[in-house]
Amino acid sequence: MRPSCDSSKFVADVIKEIPPSGIRRFFDLVSGLEDVISLGVGEPDFITPWHIREMCIHSLEKGQTSYTSNYGLPELRDELARTYYRRYGLDYDPSSEILITTGVSEALDIAVRTVVNPGDEVIIVQPSYVAYVPSVVLAGGKPVIVSTHRDDEFSLTAEALKPAITDKTKAIILNFPSNPTGAIMTQEGLEDIADLVVENDLFVISDEVYECLTYEGKHVPLSSLDGMKERTVMLNGFSKAYAMTGLRLGFAMGSPEIIHSMMMIHQYSMLCAPITAQIGAIEALRHGKDEMGRMIREYDRRRHFIVRGFNRIGLECCNPKGAFYAFPYIGNTGLSSSTFAERLLDEKKVVTIPGDVFGGAGEGFLRCSYAASINDIRKALDRMEDFVDGLKQ
Repeated sequence: MRPSCDSSKFVADVIKEIPPSGIRRFFDLVSGLEDVISLGVGEPDFITPWHIREMCIHSLEKGQTSYTSNYGLPELRDELARTYYRRYGLDYDPSSEILITTGVSEALDIAVRTVVNPGDEVIIVQPSYVAYVPSVVLAGGKPVIVSTHRDDEFSLTAEALKPAITDKTKAIILNFPSNPTGAIMTQEGLEDIADLVVENDLFVISDEVYECLTYEGKHVPLSSLDGMKERTVMLNGFSKAYAMTGLRLGFAMGSPEIIHSMMMIHQYSMLCAPITAQIGAIEALRHGKDEMGRMIREYDRRRHFIVRGFNRIGLECCNPKGAFYAFPYIGNTGLSSSTFAERLLDEKKVVTIPGDVFGGAGEGFLRCSYAASINDIRKALDRMEDFVDGLKQ
């Protein structure tokens, strides 16, 4: 009989450096609980609009179940090129400067792997989405953290960024509107960042998946600024604006050299994004503006409601200008973010995500999604008020 062995010894060392997702940990804690209200999920509570689903169904009925080009359907890339030219005056060649990916998560992974050599430093602005640091580590890079603060409404300043840049810095990962803070960047602020990028010959991976969920001011793509198109790969997708999360469709826009290199990884890992989702995305771009606008107006209504509620119960919260997250401060309760979130779930059955999941700069805060109904938000706020009042006794 052959001897057994411990298969863990075959796991690559780099995997052992990556912690499990703190967001998913809270989803696991909820499993099996009744009467739970979730402000934790980063997913629209809307169903994908019917006309998009209908087009997906129709494509299946017609037997459109084949592979597509590695780059994605030409019709979808053409539509994206027209959309971004119309919105921002950005001129991307659909044949060489746009890649369709399996979600923005894949776009992030292959963008980082395209740009980062082992030992390169990559600046990550925190609080930030949980995948950024692991993506850099898996590529052999070194994450360098730059913190944002509530005094600046969690926007990035050139003054905060400049000290983190060294001769080993290769790239910066930006995410505005931000998950988890809802922060946005003004054009003036981005111009200052762009000056540093050019001065130090850096590259930017700009995750703009919440682009359309901008409530105050106008979203400015970094690549639209003078001299930044060739220095930026823009990542985006259909999950948030069109409520198409499960269809797993994203895209990247950048120079032909970067997009071709990303495609080289994509073709060996994913080959192509699902054709059904791509067909649905064409419909979304062509005819989804009204439905998207309706969802955004509802998010905006919820945004004001939840922020007023947090401030009323003593959890100071600045007004998020984008995405669908509020980031209330709980540091004055005497509890850490994790302890607050765990006790709130255990005692009041309300799911939130502790801010430290998104990096050290998030300690003292909670991420609370308002991609939930007004009724659920109201009930969650009532339970949180009871919890906070109980801490004072």
